[in-house]
Amino acid sequence: MYASAAPAPAQRPVSVPGLRKMKQEGQVITALTAYDASFAHVLDTAGIDVVLVGDSLGMVIQGHATTLPAQVDDIVYHCAAVRRGLSRALLMADLPFLSYATPERALVNAQRMLVDAGAAMVKLEGGQDCVLEVIRFLTMREVPVCAHLGLTPQSVLRMGGFRVQGREETAQRIMLEQAHAVVEAGAEALVLECVPASLAREITQAIPIPTIGIGAGVDTDGQILVSYDALGITPGKRVRFTKDFLIETGSVQGAVERYIEDVRARRFPTPEHSF
Repeated sequence: MYASAAPAPAQRPVSVPGLRKMKQEGQVITALTAYDASFAHVLDTAGIDVVLVGDSLGMVIQGHATTLPAQVDDIVYHCAAVRRGLSRALLMADLPFLSYATPERALVNAQRMLVDAGAAMVKLEGGQDCVLEVIRFLTMREVPVCAHLGLTPQSVLRMGGFRVQGREETAQRIMLEQAHAVVEAGAEALVLECVPASLAREITQAIPIPTIGIGAGVDTDGQILVSYDALGITPGKRVRFTKDFLIETGSVQGAVERYIEDVRARRFPTPEHSF
């Protein structure tokens, strides 16, 4: 009679302090977006570290041209669904356009994300004074915050489109100052989107919190993509910083596992996917 094999020990869930520990230990953070329980389960099973319910759902789920139409109710609904599909990954939720226009409004909406929908962290865009005030207000009330600098999609109307940020020396200096400012305000992580790889590297080395890049080179502490981009199913022309992992592997599970492997080995992004 053969003894049954002992079950594999359950992996400890990723926590907010755990992300900073990963940076300190040189472990690359892997992140993708999800919008439903089934896909969240695929990501979680593959070993993803962070799952973001992004306002990108306004584009890839709802079919809008920008992220601006995504509402708090939309994020809460999808975040609650994703939560049911996760056991290990840290769940992060976007605060959509104008949902954090004041600190008080941000707190009400953050409560919905953390308490009602089960997220562990909220993400908001920008490094200007009014956003720093919100970050301070939330973190003083025990709300973990991920900041977001560079190309901030909620600023698309002011920017006049989706454009790489931080190419000029003055813009680089301002972004580095903003990175330090969000840390001082209490942010626990920082997304850097569509910034030159050299600037992303400088920011990553200069601040104690983990940076998660998208179109920001290979030297950030982690990487994130919209899951639909990583599967090659986003309509329209492929954006430079994305890659179709599905075409290489032939299955969704294989694509997610390849993405995780390539990010952790720093094989992705390559200079082809960076600025």
